[in-house]
Amino acid sequence: MQKIALLYDASQAVLSTFNLDEVLVQILWIVRDYFHINNAAVLLLNPNAQEFFVRTAIGRPQDESDVRIPIGKGLIGTAAREKKPVYAPDVSKDPRFLPIFPDTKSEIAIPLMVRDEVVGVLDIQSEELDAFDSETLDLLTLFSTQASIALENARLYTLEQRRTRQLETINAIARQTTAVLNLDELLGKVCDLVLATFPVDHVVVLLLDDDERLALRAHKGKLTAIVPQGGALPVGTGMGMRCLELGKTVLENDLALVPHYIGSFIETRSEICVPLIFFGEKLGVLMLESANAHNFSPEDVPPLESVADIIAGAIRNAHYFEKAQQLAYIDGLTGIYNRRYFELQIASEIERASRYDGRLAIIMIDIDNFKRLNDEFGHLLGDEVLRQVSEVFGQQLRKADVVCRYGGEEFAILVPQTSGGNALEVAEKLRRMVETYLFPGVPRKVTISAGVAEYPTHGRTRDELVAAADAALYVSKESGRNRVSAASAAVARKTMA
Repeated sequence: MQKIALLYDASQAVLSTFNLDEVLVQILWIVRDYFHINNAAVLLLNPNAQEFFVRTAIGRPQDESDVRIPIGKGLIGTAAREKKPVYAPDVSKDPRFLPIFPDTKSEIAIPLMVRDEVVGVLDIQSEELDAFDSETLDLLTLFSTQASIALENARLYTLEQRRTRQLETINAIARQTTAVLNLDELLGKVCDLVLATFPVDHVVVLLLDDDERLALRAHKGKLTAIVPQGGALPVGTGMGMRCLELGKTVLENDLALVPHYIGSFIETRSEICVPLIFFGEKLGVLMLESANAHNFSPEDVPPLESVADIIAGAIRNAHYFEKAQQLAYIDGLTGIYNRRYFELQIASEIERASRYDGRLAIIMIDIDNFKRLNDEFGHLLGDEVLRQVSEVFGQQLRKADVVCRYGGEEFAILVPQTSGGNALEVAEKLRRMVETYLFPGVPRKVTISAGVAEYPTHGRTRDELVAAADAALYVSKESGRNRVSAASAAVARKTMA
C-alpha cells in the first residue's frame, strides 16, 4: 500500500501542471526524491531527425545539450525501438551501451509512450553495478506511464497555445497590413510580427526584381546576413527560387544535406520558404531561418501560408500605391519626373548632405530659343524635342541622379554626392550631346544652356541653391547661350554689374 500511495502521489505531482518544462522538472524530482536516484535525464524525440536529445537532467557531471541519440542506438535508442524498458546491470558487458559518462556502471532506459508511440525516454544511470532491483524497475515503469500522459498533456497544451498565438498573429498581420501602404514600413512590420510568434531566429522577405532575381527587401532577427539589404540572389538559385518556381512551401530541416544550398545568413541550419503569390502573380518569398537543425515542424506550414497570403495581398496594394504616387510625380509629356517630385527630392538630398557632411549639386537647364522653335515648326515638333532632350538626359546620367522637367522648356537635375566641378563636367557633357544630336524634322541645331550650383558652397537651403543655379543659367544665356556656367561666375557677374 505504501508503494501504491507513493506512486499515486508521484502521478498527481506530474499531472499538476501543463507547462512542459515544469512537467519535466517534476518527473526528475520524483525520480530523485521518491526513488533516491541521483543521475537521471529525460530525452525527447525529435520526430523529424528521428533522434533523441536531452531536455532536462539532474546529477550529470557535464553538459549534455549536444548529445543526440538515434533510434536504435545505445540503451536509450534500443528502448525506444523495442518500446520496452532496457536494463544493463553492468554496462561494460553490454555492447549497446554508449559511454557518454565514463563513471556509469549500470543504466536503465524506459520509453515514454503515448498511444503506442514513443515521445521520449527516461534514462537513469548509476555509478554502482546492478544498482536497481526488479521492484524499483517495475515502479519506475509504472510511473513512466503517468509521466508520458503528463508529457502528452503538456505537448497538446503547448500546441494549442502556439496555435492561438499564430492565429492572433495572422489577425494582427491582417489588421495592421491593410492600413500600411508604404512597402518598406509594411515589410518591417511583417518581420516583427512573424519573429515574435514563430520558433525562428530570423525572418526574411525576398521580392522579385526587374531582372527576375530575388532581392532582399526586409529582414529582422539575430543571424548574420551574407546578402546585403537590397542585394539579390543569383538567377535561378537557392531554396527561395525553388519554392517560387514550384509555387509551394519548401521546408528543409538540415541544410547540410541540401546539395548546392545558397544561404543568405551564416548561421542558418534549417529554413522554411513560403511563396508570396497574389492571384497567380509571383511576388517573392517569405523565409524563416533557424540556427538549429530540425527546428521546424510541418504544423508550422499552414499558419505560415495564411500569413503569406495576407502579405502577398498587402504587397500588391503597396505596389499599386507606389505606382499611383509615381504617376503623380511623372511629367505626362516627357515621362521624366515633374517639379513636384523635384521639390520632394531636393529637400531630402539637402537633409542627407547636411547630416553626413556630403556634397550635392544642382543643374538648371533651359532649351535655347525654344519659343522660336515652337513658332517656326509648331508645338507638336516642339513637344517631340522636349521628349528627346529628356531621353538624352536620362541616357547620360547616373541612376542616382534625378532629372525633372521644371517647367516649360526648363529642366532641373539633382546630382547627389557630387562636387560643383564634377557637376560642371556632367552639364558640359549634356550640352555637347544635345548640340550634336540630330532631331528629326528640325533643320537646325538645338542647344541648351545650363547653370550649376553646389551645396553648401552656394547655399544651404532649397531657395538659395535654386537661386544660385538660376543665376548661373542666366549668365550662360546672357553670354551667348549654348554654354555652362557655375554659380560662382554668376555671383561675379552680378558684382560687376
